[in-house]
Amino acid sequence: MKNFMVFPTILLILSALVLPQPITNTQIDSIINKVKNLPVEPVTSEDIVVIDTDYGKIMIDLLEEQAPLHCMNFKKLVKAGFYNGTTFHRVIPNFVIQGGDILSRDENPSNDGTGGLGYTIPAEIILKHKRGMVGAARLPDNINPRMESSACQFYICLKDLPHLDGSYTIFGKVVTGMDVVDRIAMVKTDKMNKPIKPVIMKKVYVTIKNKTNQR
Repeated sequence: MKNFMVFPTILLILSALVLPQPITNTQIDSIINKVKNLPVEPVTSEDIVVIDTDYGKIMIDLLEEQAPLHCMNFKKLVKAGFYNGTTFHRVIPNFVIQGGDILSRDENPSNDGTGGLGYTIPAEIILKHKRGMVGAARLPDNINPRMESSACQFYICLKDLPHLDGSYTIFGKVVTGMDVVDRIAMVKTDKMNKPIKPVIMKKVYVTIKNKTNQR
């Protein structure tokens, strides 16, 4: 009985230890300046982006033929380690999970989803919003009539979303790990659709398709 009572306490301590420490505004500015000045990364048909979370791994195929500018920018950020430690800050069942904001790493939870890199990507609106597709977030039409995309925030469709077709750029698709995406979609959230317990992207990296099973 004593072991049973102690065990939950140990779990709580361990779960607290794995949460990354918040970073300062100075560190955030340094990361943003670093990635803004990096050259874009060429994308090949063999590239796979892996998002490692506490819920499992999500593997994304980059659709470089349909959205080359978005894919090159995304690969650049991934290889620079930009997404490591960021969160899926917006989770809406039957809609999307959204993440990739560097501000999700600071001490202010209220600004998650408002951050960017100071530049946008021209719209490459070709593909449709099918379940598992990965799209680029952007500002609303009234201040962004060209529908240019955020340089860093992205979302994953939880189901077909035809009402978004023609309005947002799709640049990737989940090829493995939709079960992981679905588990994330079930986490408890607050009234702003933000997970109560942060859903952290522990590590985001690029690998080659035939090597994914070795990870």
